[in-house]
Amino acid sequence: MISAKDFFDDGLKLHGHKCPAMPLGLRAGAAAMNKLGINRTGDSEWLALVELGDNHCATCFADGIQMITGCTFGKGNIRKLNYGKWGLTLIDKKRGKAVRVAPRAEVMMANKQTDFFQNYRMKGVPPTKVPLEVVKPLVEKVMNAPEDQLLKVSDVFDHPYQEPPHSFNSFVCEECGEMVVEEYGRLKDGKKVCIPCAEKK
Repeated sequence: MISAKDFFDDGLKLHGHKCPAMPLGLRAGAAAMNKLGINRTGDSEWLALVELGDNHCATCFADGIQMITGCTFGKGNIRKLNYGKWGLTLIDKKRGKAVRVAPRAEVMMANKQTDFFQNYRMKGVPPTKVPLEVVKPLVEKVMNAPEDQLLKVSDVFDHPYQEPPHSFNSFVCEECGEMVVEEYGRLKDGKKVCIPCAEKK
């Protein structure tokens, strides 16, 4: 069994500040892995689909998921779906099995009513400037709440997955002189260029 508590300190180092959303990502990731019976990956055999969007509260959730699952943006096995939600679907690509985990709405609503959100974050105070005594109880609540009170965890379901081929082909842009992956190349005035150079007037 994976425990979110074992990854909390490293999650803080990665994330950079204390808040409830990163620990919530740890808890969601742990719940998903435990349901699937898998451990943290150093490769890309799992795929995490996170339903977060851009520029909304609690996107820190993704850092908790990256830390505990080992699915990272660098490895390309975590993707944002841009739904503006906090759901996670974790897929075991080889077995074609998946599970979806989402924080309970009542938990999210209760968090939004706390001093941390109302008097600090919603007023534009950076999370690193929120007093520890304000955020600590919220973090402890997320880390210690019973899973069924915190999260909705689906049954394991079929999720056939076809791995797209990995590209190792590249070229040197004829304008800026930088390396470009072949599939992202463009033609401009008969020259092979990168996207930014192609878009320059």
